[in-house]
Formats: sequence, C-alpha cells, structure tokens
Amino acid sequence: MLETIPEMVAHQAESLGSRQAIVDGSTTLTFAELADRVDEAARALIAGGIHTGDRVAVWAPNIWEWIVCALAVHTVGGVMVPVNTRYKGIEAAYLLQKSGAKALFTVTGFLDVDYVALLRGTDVKLPELTQIIVLRGDAPDGTLNYQEFLARASEVSETAAKERAATLGPEDLADILFTSGTTGKPKGAMCTHAQNLRVYDQWSSIIGLREGDRYLVVLPFFHSFGYKAGWFSALIRGATVFPEAVFDVNVVLRRIQEDAITMLPGPPALYQSILLHPERAQFDITSLRLAVTGAAAIPVELIQRMKDDLGFETVITAYGLTESCGVVTMCRLDDDAETIATTSGRAIPEVEVRIIDGEGNAVPANEPGEIVVRGYNVMKGYLDSDEETKKAIDAEGWLHTGDIGTMDERGYIKITDRLKDMFIVGGFNAYPAEIENTLLQMPGVGEVAVIGVPDERLGEVGMAFVVSAPGQSLTPDAVIAWSRENMANFKVPRRVEVLDALPRNATGKVVKFELRERARG
Repeated sequence: MLETIPEMVAHQAESLGSRQAIVDGSTTLTFAELADRVDEAARALIAGGIHTGDRVAVWAPNIWEWIVCALAVHTVGGVMVPVNTRYKGIEAAYLLQKSGAKALFTVTGFLDVDYVALLRGTDVKLPELTQIIVLRGDAPDGTLNYQEFLARASEVSETAAKERAATLGPEDLADILFTSGTTGKPKGAMCTHAQNLRVYDQWSSIIGLREGDRYLVVLPFFHSFGYKAGWFSALIRGATVFPEAVFDVNVVLRRIQEDAITMLPGPPALYQSILLHPERAQFDITSLRLAVTGAAAIPVELIQRMKDDLGFETVITAYGLTESCGVVTMCRLDDDAETIATTSGRAIPEVEVRIIDGEGNAVPANEPGEIVVRGYNVMKGYLDSDEETKKAIDAEGWLHTGDIGTMDERGYIKITDRLKDMFIVGGFNAYPAEIENTLLQMPGVGEVAVIGVPDERLGEVGMAFVVSAPGQSLTPDAVIAWSRENMANFKVPRRVEVLDALPRNATGKVVKFELRERARG
C-alpha cells in the first residue's frame, strides 16, 4: 500500500506513463507529464520558502493547474487548504488567516471575479501570506503569474522535490478542509496522506472506478466530493480527469458526447436537470457507465430513470462528511434500486458505524438516533481547536456526526436529518427530511425543503418551501390540504411558500439557513 500522495503520483507515472491523466480544453497531460509538472511546481514552492507543515491555499475553479499545485503542495510536505470559489473576500480571508496560509494559488478572471481584488478589499490582516500566485488571468502588482512562479524551480536542485517527498510519512497532514460554516465559523478538519489514500482506494474500488474510465468532474475541487472522490480517486485508479468549472446542462451533455465520458458523479439535482433537459435525446450519452450520488431523500424513480433513460450501468449512493475524510457508508454494486435510493449504504471496510441515543447507548434496529463513526477515516481533529475536537470526537474515538439516522438489520443506514434541523412540535420530534420525503410524493411537487419555525402554541411547527414540477402549479393551501390527508398532524407544515428554485450551495445542498432568514423576514 502506498503511504504518501507523492508516492502515488510517482507510481502512476511509472506504470501508466503515456496514458492520459488530465484533459482540460487544449491541455492534455499524461501521467508521466503530470508527475513532471508536479515536480516543477514543487521545486518552485521549495524555492519560495515553503517548508514541511506550511499551509498553502488554493482558491480557484476546476482547472488542471489546481490539481498540479495541490499535488505539488503534498509533495513538499505542505498542507493544502482549498477555498470555496463562491466565497467573498472576507470569508476567504478568514480561512487564510485561520490556517496561517503562507501562499495562495488563485485566478483573476473566473466568472468576471478577481479573487485577488476581493481579498485586498478586506480589512483582514494576513501577515503569514507572503506570496500569491495567479494561475490564470492578469497578475496584479505584488503577485506572481504562474510562469514567473514556475521559473523559480531552477533556483533549487533538480532532485529537491524528490528529496523532500522522501522525508514524508503516512501520518503527515495532507490537507485541511473547512466545514461549510452553516452553524457558525468554519472549522478546519485535518486529514493525513495515509487517510486520503486508504479511504479513496476503498471508495474507488467499491464503486468500480477503473483504469481508462473518463471522469467528468463538475463538482467543485474545493469540496471533498470534487477533490478526493473526484480527481484524486481518478488518479489513484488510472482514470482520466476532465475538469469542468461550471455546471451547465448543455455543456455537460456536449462533453459526455464529445469526450465519451463514463463516470459522472453529482447530487440528485444534477441528474434530474439532465433528465428534464428538453434536448437530451439529441446527444449521444451512451458512454455513461457509472454514477455516484447522495442525499437524505432520493426518489426510487430517479435511480430507475438514471439507469433506464440515462444508461448508467451502476448507480451508487454514499454518505460522508468533511470530518470523516468524506466517506462513512456506501451502497454496493449488487444492491437493488430501492436500497440505493432509500439508504446511504453500509460502513466502508474496517470502519465502525453505530446509531446512539442522547445518553450514548446504541438504539435498536430501525430506531432513529445520532450516527457515530470510528475508524481510519476519522479526521485527526480540528485545526487549533482542541475544545471543538473534543466535542466532535469522544474519548473512545467515536466521531459524533450530528446527523440523525436509522440502521437496519443489514447495517444499512438511512439519514433522516441533521440533529440541529430537528424541531419539536408540541412534544413530538419532527424530522424535516422525513416530511420532505412524504411531500415529494404529492402530484405537482418538484422539490421541497422544510424547516421549523416558532409557534406560540406548539413551540415550533413546520414550514415548507416548495418548487412546482415542470408544467405544474401549486398553491400553499393545496399543499397543506394534501399534507393533512397524508401525514400525522404534528408533521403537517403550517406555512407553505412556493418558490421558483431552492437556494443551494456549490455542491447542490439546500442552504437552509437562507430559508430560515426568509421565514423570519
């Protein structure tokens, strides 16, 4: 088993040399060329004073340079810190300040956004940040363009990067991924080289990703789904990475056809948007083979249509969180459509998962409780936050996920909700995801999100935000009337608002705090 990420890069360069590793527009890199580019960027980092343990951030869209620079950071023993491309200057500055990043790779022309200007427009002091490298776009004063940065490589010996990589061990930190921050300030989850390699060796093996697969990565590289389950897993398996910077259904359909894409992961909304596309039949998407998705509620019909209408041989659902290196449970290749749609699978090999009550005792099968996980996938802790780490990981090593779920007799889990999203209606626990699942069965409902809102009599009640299915129209009264007919009274939303679209983050998850603000307004 390979123990560090640079070992993996070197191994793949040797065994798969001339095979395509990355195809991004006019740039194609073989595995051998990728290793050379990584070595060059790593030497430039060493010349720029980056030492083992130093943090280096990447704030850029899905482009080939992102991958090269991330692997270069790993090669020199640095700790890679991805930054959300949707962040404003003050949000990015917080991550850079918190992580103590010494260098930043970014761009100045993505979607008309100049990230350097955003950063410089804040009042946040970043004394540790000594260099900003602009991968694409104009490099403002005080920054380096990518070619100027690479020119530094000649200042150190040709073997400098390999010598540095040889000093690394499996327990060295590889990255710090910050949580989304929907419940407060983002926290940095620390993971090692060995964790990333082991978890994604398992992940890619279970889904059946294989050498020669052509992997379209639409999910953002700053998220573990686009980074670790994305390009990183592709390189581990010898698949070719096709980065895509922005999700656009027309572009995705065209790329599937032109690039003969076989692997396309994403949230359920990605597949639904392809299925709903009026001109889908005009594209040849017969190359599609493998899909990986995940959400608390996925209609069984969607899984069936992904196979029947989109032609996927394999559809897998999975569950994980930043603090678990991105993976906890997964369905398996031989699971039936109902299992894939209604569960998030069972624990990956040699990882333990339990469902517990408020006192920490295991609950009976199919009873709801908090999901806890223990094993090699659990983060080392939160960056500079022992207090938060102790809250998340107990003395016995169990990571408390904050997710509510059930586990059946087979060990398959169903995510019913977030602990923080649960609300109590007159003494009854109400789980938004359960209510959402029921509402999705109402004719005319396309999408739905439920939150708890204050109520004088009952303490809290449900409020539903509903999006009509294409060609349908809904009224709040009709939704409430249907709910009264089809669910227990305490679950029935007392307020309903019909929206054109639900607010979502970059990975497709509904942003419920925005809905809460809307409800308060």
